[in-house]
Amino acid sequence: MDRRELADFLRSRRERITARDVGLPAGRRRRTPGLRREEVAQLAHISTEYYTRLEQARGPQASREVLSGLSRALRLSDAERDHLHYLAGTLPVPASGPSREVRQSLLDLLDRLPQAAAVVLSATFDVLAWNPLAAGLLEDFTTVPVRERNLARRTFLGPDSRGQILYGVGDHAEFARHCAHRLRAAVARYPGDAGVTALIRDLRSGSEHFRELWASHDVTDEVMLRKTFHHPAVGPITLNCDVLDIADRDQRVVIYTAVPRSADEEALRLLSVIGTQRMEVAG
Repeated sequence: MDRRELADFLRSRRERITARDVGLPAGRRRRTPGLRREEVAQLAHISTEYYTRLEQARGPQASREVLSGLSRALRLSDAERDHLHYLAGTLPVPASGPSREVRQSLLDLLDRLPQAAAVVLSATFDVLAWNPLAAGLLEDFTTVPVRERNLARRTFLGPDSRGQILYGVGDHAEFARHCAHRLRAAVARYPGDAGVTALIRDLRSGSEHFRELWASHDVTDEVMLRKTFHHPAVGPITLNCDVLDIADRDQRVVIYTAVPRSADEEALRLLSVIGTQRMEVAG
C-alpha cells in the first residue's frame, strides 16, 4: 500500500468532480474546486474523519467495500477504479457480469450522428442505447420491454424467429452464428453471472437452431461490412456496418451509414423523419 500515492490520487479526483456531477446542490460559492471531503465521505458511506485520514496518507488499509464506495463517489472509470485498488494494496474486483452502464461520451456520440443509425450493445447483445435513426431503421426500443431488448433473444426466440427475418436483414444466418459465437465468449468471461446463464438457458431450451449452433462450437466470427435491410416503409436499403469496440465496458457501438449521394442515403434520410425524435437509453 502506497499511502502517499493513494492520498494524492484521491485528492486529485475529488478536486475535479463538481457537486452537479454527483447530484448535490451547488450551494454557496466554493473556495476550492471539486467536492468537499465531507461530501465524498457522505457519497461513499464512510466517516469524514476516515476519508480525511486517507487523503492525509495516515489512514489504515481500505477494504474492498470502502474502495468500491470511493470509486462510485468519485465517478472513477474502470481503469481508475483498478488503479485505486492497486494503490491501496488490494486486487480489483473483477466484473461479475456484462456492464449495462453507457458512458456519457458514447451517448453524446450517438446524438451527434444524425445521418447514421447507431446502437450500443452489451457483451450479450442487449440494446443499451440508440439514436432516432436506429429507431427508424430497426425499431423504437422504448416500446419493447427491457428484457426483450436483446438481439440474440429476438433472433432465436422472438416473433421474427418463426418465419420472418429480424429487421429484414439479408445476413440473418450469419448474424445467428455471430450471436452464438459471441455468447460463448461472454459465458467464458462471466461464468458466474445469473443474467448470462439465464439467457443461454432460455435460448437453448427455446430454439433448436441455437442448440445446433451452440453444439457445433463454431468459433468463426465473420465480419459483415455491408448489410441490406428490407424495410417495410422504404424497401431495400444497403448500408455500411462499422463496429467500435469499447474494451473497458465490453460493449460495442454499431454504426450504419449509407454511401454518399446514393439511393440508400435518400432512404436513410427518409427514415430520419420516420424515426423517433429523441435518443433513448435503456432503463
